[in-house]
Amino acid sequence: MKKTLVAAALLGAFASVAQAQTAVQIYGTVDVGMIKRTGETMNIGKRASNTLGFKGTEDLGNGLKALFQVEMRYDPDTGTTENNGRPLFQGQTRVGLQGDFGMVRLGRGLTPFQEVVGSFEPWHGLASPAGFYTDISVAGYKSAPLDVGGVGPNSNRISNAIFYNSPVTNGFQVNAAWATKEANGGGVTGVGAGAATYAPGAQASANPFSIAGTYNNGPAAAMLAYERNAVESKVWSVAGSFSVTPELKLMGTYSHQNMEHTNTERPTIKGAELGATYAVGPGKVLAGFGLKKQEENVRLHDLITRQYSLGYEYSLSKRTYLYVDASRKTNIFNQATGASAANSTVNHYDVGLNHSF
Repeated sequence: MKKTLVAAALLGAFASVAQAQTAVQIYGTVDVGMIKRTGETMNIGKRASNTLGFKGTEDLGNGLKALFQVEMRYDPDTGTTENNGRPLFQGQTRVGLQGDFGMVRLGRGLTPFQEVVGSFEPWHGLASPAGFYTDISVAGYKSAPLDVGGVGPNSNRISNAIFYNSPVTNGFQVNAAWATKEANGGGVTGVGAGAATYAPGAQASANPFSIAGTYNNGPAAAMLAYERNAVESKVWSVAGSFSVTPELKLMGTYSHQNMEHTNTERPTIKGAELGATYAVGPGKVLAGFGLKKQEENVRLHDLITRQYSLGYEYSLSKRTYLYVDASRKTNIFNQATGASAANSTVNHYDVGLNHSF
């Protein structure tokens, strides 16, 4: 009996040590709503990306930790992976080390530019058409145009990369990433005389890299970032936010994209948005205005898209909220050709439920 008790005590002690040294978390988001857009029938869709992920850390001693994270994206209305064709773990797959030096990770993930710029628009950097992140805040820029599916609006991650996050000092932090030139299956068609064209499976002409500096201290936050992708398009952005009161937060973003390597006729695109959030009890009002301007070398006038959005979120708990959005976008155009979209003016409405775990 005594030996059994001793063995049980030792087993419990070892289990406690293992639990203290290693922590693994399962997390995710389920977001489903009703969506109606100009030119489309009402459908079941999403406001936020739906995720399922696993992440963990292991204490290696002397202040050093090993960490990992794998994350998939899926569409809950069909049960398929996001857009029914992207990689299984398209969200991110990274492993690394963290210590007094900061954090170093290898694999696939959001670029530093994409990771921080979405924090300065009212819709939390969600992929929703009601928000400003994917089209206005980043000026339609794509971090991975040569990835399979890289022609979509959410090409904001890079693969085959190394990522570094510095420690936070007095509210300041620097994040950087660099990737190899490995081909990932997609292609880009150049526009204009002398523009470069990348056939599907073509190797990148440059190593993608991204760097962002952030400041977050009290009511004020700001960021400055620069990035170049695999086809040598470049973007820089500056953004800031300020909490005027505990309820009212103001924010704004300006981004400037140069894609002269692949589009000599219309190489420059600028995007800007101004927004605000206002908390009312358990709810929050979201509002914003944005515009995207494409400068033309072949026309007498530039192309300007304008967007007006209004939304409301009602928290049922810390992890669940209801939402409703209304948005109007005018003069929508194709960034490669400058041609007007089939529906150059689009109204977007949605109502749904978001739950995180």
